Amino acid sequence: MGQRERLYGSSGSRAGPLRGAGRFVHSLPLLFLAVGALFGLLTPANVSAAPFFTAAPLVGVGIYTVRATVLVGASGLLLLLGVKIAKGGPDEFADQMDLLTVGSVAVLALLINLLVRRGVTALASVRDVAGAAQRALLPVPPERVDGLRVAARYEAARADAQIGGDFYAVQQTPYGVRLVLGDVRGKGLGAVETVVVVLGAFREAAEYEPELETVAARLDAALRRAGAVRGGEDRSEGFATALLAEIPPGPPGDLRLLNRGHPPPFLLSADGTVRSVYPDSPALPLGMSGLTGWPDRVETVPFPGGTTLLMYTDGVTEARDENGVFYDPEARLPGLRGHNPAVLLDMLVRDVARHTGGRTADDMALLAASRESTPAGPSPGEPHPE
Repeated sequence: MGQRERLYGSSGSRAGPLRGAGRFVHSLPLLFLAVGALFGLLTPANVSAAPFFTAAPLVGVGIYTVRATVLVGASGLLLLLGVKIAKGGPDEFADQMDLLTVGSVAVLALLINLLVRRGVTALASVRDVAGAAQRALLPVPPERVDGLRVAARYEAARADAQIGGDFYAVQQTPYGVRLVLGDVRGKGLGAVETVVVVLGAFREAAEYEPELETVAARLDAALRRAGAVRGGEDRSEGFATALLAEIPPGPPGDLRLLNRGHPPPFLLSADGTVRSVYPDSPALPLGMSGLTGWPDRVETVPFPGGTTLLMYTDGVTEARDENGVFYDPEARLPGLRGHNPAVLLDMLVRDVARHTGGRTADDMALLAASRESTPAGPSPGEPHPE
């Protein structure tokens, strides 16, 4: 058994039954046709097999193509006619009504199938647009940026949603690699609008502002301007928690962090130890600076070679299992050895899904940057949880 299967269980144990169930459901219309034909031939003439032939095309509406639905409906009608002829009909009024019913239901099933296919096409188009928007707003960062290994993941809570209120960005600047990760208030299109404002301001400010405090001030001002344009209740409620990080260029040294009301990041050292980095002075989220005169304070922490910075949104820490127990990344991370950021994030996402049983209530965004302790080479193998 491979390493992945040992850690998470073979997917075949679940996929096999699912594939079997899918094949069974797909064969149900044919099964109804066969049972209907046998039932009609083996029962007295006054017993109708029409219910089986009407059920067949209706069951196939959601799983069959338009052509297959037509074939099932026509087959049901022909089989019923054959049964009637075998029994000496169709002479009775009831026999004719059975044929009319089966034919009408077959036509109805075809119309429903056409509507379903049209809806599926429209939904696919919407998903394509959402996917394009996500790639534009949250592009996949390059694997290496100025001596760092970088990876990001975005996991939507809803399967049909590809983007929401969580955001991240990585940018190489004259002042080093700058990163931001955060979570805006609210859901839906309003949250996406706020994400656009924050990321647009970050991409400009990160390139030109020499101080991380000034970058945060620019993001805060952009949100307050956007709130003033919207007006009403949104004027004071368009805010976002955010964590900004700066890794200066050159040899391994320090990491600079600025936390605006966001969950603290983790530092994973080369020996597997994990520690969270809480700010010395708490600060309000971006967009709320008008409520207080507190200045931003940058925390400087050592960031030697082999260390990984892990940033995340509260969709991780607020993920619950069936008993309501929250996921604790600080307790789980020491078991995730090996610091290829992409593999680390993949394992963390899967671990959260396993904790919740696949039921998540909030989106998750994760961003990891690892300081390489050796010259760039092949990616290390997938880490092993203890």
